Amino acid sequence: MKLVLGLAVMTLLAVPCFGQAETGNAPETKAPAPADERPKTILDSINVTWVDEQKDFIALAEEMPEGKWDFKPTRGEFKDVRTFGEMVKHVACANEGFAKEMHGAAPPEGCEKGGPNPAKTKAQTMKYLRDSFQMLNDEFSSIDEKTELQPVDGPYGGPNTRLGMTVLAAWHVADHYGQLVEYVRMNGIVPPASRPASVPSK
Repeated sequence: MKLVLGLAVMTLLAVPCFGQAETGNAPETKAPAPADERPKTILDSINVTWVDEQKDFIALAEEMPEGKWDFKPTRGEFKDVRTFGEMVKHVACANEGFAKEMHGAAPPEGCEKGGPNPAKTKAQTMKYLRDSFQMLNDEFSSIDEKTELQPVDGPYGGPNTRLGMTVLAAWHVADHYGQLVEYVRMNGIVPPASRPASVPSK
């Protein structure tokens, strides 16, 4: 349990840095939430970050033009890395795999290479990505204090617990988000989450 709590804390401390612009801009300051709106459980605390993670990842994937989905870096040590589109599909497959393992079902095989889902175009892959996030959201919402430590087994993250799988899923999305930020910046695109907040007109 101490390990799970430690991972949860590390995730909560590390992942909110997503929204900071890499040019040195300070992150947007938010007013503290009223006490009755603050997380009341460990899962609630993880979900605060998870909601922003999936929003930022989907927005980043949408921002890359379809003609650039076959892009991958060539300068530096990037031998055998995934293309942008392959990375997005890998995340979708992993999301599906985590969700199915949490549900006690067999996960898709070969997520390292995108898995068996037939999605090929940007639109098809974006639908798969959104559907995979919804699968995880459904599993996360079914967890309570009585079930958070139920065992989960499988090739993607097992052996683990249901709560541990939420931390793993959050880490995995964060890991690939950071990689794809570099991909879009190499193509002259500032990630949506890193853009300065618009100033409201007077």
